[in-house]
Amino acid sequence: MLIIGCDYHPGFQQIAFVDTETGELGERRLTHREEAEEFYSRLQERSVRVGMEASGHARWFERLLRDLQFELWIGDAAEIRTKRVRKQKTDRQDAQLLLRLLLEDRFPRIWVADAENRDLRQLLWHRHRLVQMRTRIMNQLHVVALNEGVRRKKALWRPAGRNELEALKLAPWASRRRQDLLDLLDQLTPKIQELTRALEEEAEKRPVARRLMTHPGVGVLTALAFELVIGTPERFQRGKQIASYVGLVPSEESSGDRRRLGHISKQGNALLRFLLVEAAQVTVRSHPHWRSKFFHLALRRGRKIAKVAMARKLAVHLYWMWRQGLDYGQFEKLGSHAGEPGNRHGVQ
Repeated sequence: MLIIGCDYHPGFQQIAFVDTETGELGERRLTHREEAEEFYSRLQERSVRVGMEASGHARWFERLLRDLQFELWIGDAAEIRTKRVRKQKTDRQDAQLLLRLLLEDRFPRIWVADAENRDLRQLLWHRHRLVQMRTRIMNQLHVVALNEGVRRKKALWRPAGRNELEALKLAPWASRRRQDLLDLLDQLTPKIQELTRALEEEAEKRPVARRLMTHPGVGVLTALAFELVIGTPERFQRGKQIASYVGLVPSEESSGDRRRLGHISKQGNALLRFLLVEAAQVTVRSHPHWRSKFFHLALRRGRKIAKVAMARKLAVHLYWMWRQGLDYGQFEKLGSHAGEPGNRHGVQ
């Protein structure tokens, strides 16, 4: 087998490789994409394993290796960094480090989503970004209306409010701005509706997403994003690991007797974290127990911290519902006694 440590950059890659049969060592610097494609294509008849750090801008490289039926191991960049003992850092040394970790069976390999999963994430992100663009446009139109003494809030987007907005007498360039914003709004709305229907159809085909949607406050977007980002619940041993994975736990810098907790880490998928916070607020409004817990926390710690705490609780609930194959009714029935010795059907 040919084992390759690859220090990947957007414009090139530095590789260090060894042939386990002959013991031959080598190093090369390959520019993207032509030179790299030519090099790996010549190895098509051989057994090859490539190890690289998790990074962006490498989808084409991953597809190339998959088409050639090579093994690609993606490593945790932060953990790889801790294994570097020298203060000098070069591309050659990075590639050699990756190769050494592969040979010594110490490579911190991580779970990587498949191509279908990644493509569906693009659908989620695309809709999310379009919604953000629409929100910014609507906010600008609200400002235009407020400057003319028209305060309609959500009613501005009803037919009567829209007619009132269009009837405002404005200066030439202000009128041009209003019309351009309205045109953009009319273009974005049907696109968002089309993407929303696609997400609903996809969620309907997925038993896990349908099960997660039985939880109060959890809709299509949150359920589908949770399933796609987490991938499989067996990756985690407990709910605390889920909260840490999505960045909903506080950062910590403690030493000796001093313990210092900071803001949440915000590690992991930003879209899933945003959706969990939004869904948790809906759950608080619709569920008496969650509402009581939220206001109790808000009085002691403030509303912002209470929102994050509710989002963390929601993430843990969804994790156990998925792992145990329970809908919300079954999960609620088990309650806080789930997993205790007398409740063999609870979470373990």
